[in-house]
Amino acid sequence: MRKAKIKRQTSETDVEVSLNLDGKGKSSIDTSIPFVDHMLDLMCYHGGIDLNIKATGDIEVDYHHLMEDIGITLGQALNSALGDRAGIRRYGFSKVPMDESLSEVVVDISGRAYLVYNVKKKAGHLKDLPVSLFEDFFRALTNHSMITLHINLHYGRDLHHIYESIFKAFGRALKEAVTVEGKRVPSTKGKL
Repeated sequence: MRKAKIKRQTSETDVEVSLNLDGKGKSSIDTSIPFVDHMLDLMCYHGGIDLNIKATGDIEVDYHHLMEDIGITLGQALNSALGDRAGIRRYGFSKVPMDESLSEVVVDISGRAYLVYNVKKKAGHLKDLPVSLFEDFFRALTNHSMITLHINLHYGRDLHHIYESIFKAFGRALKEAVTVEGKRVPSTKGKL
């Protein structure tokens, strides 16, 4: 069973994540940030991942603490659900358009945390959410899931479309990488 439940509680946030890598793309997400809920719903649907998130935080101060802690907790759940990684495909790739935007995401479930984030439109807001916080979210997720993640925005104009294409591509790339296709650990080292 490739499932995990993780709870992270700090003086700034309270985040609970339940994840099933072998799900049907169903989600119940309430992060207190509606646009983030929408993006995570898309990720789950396109990734075939079942995900429940309940998150609250000091958003009256800023969204940063909550965005980062959602990334940390989701990363920990992903790392836990992957177990020993035996039989996984390991690598995943997806290129997804959303109208005028085109994003490419590549995942390596390597056991090494590394993020390449080539998104030139890092400034701006979606409603009152600074889009710069998506890099912090993905960095936290990457560091705590122990994956290598490359996010490349080829082009785009509308911020909503840009981040929608990124999250859909991430879900699809992750789905490919976690797919079980054998029994051995996909590394000449014998361990990821």
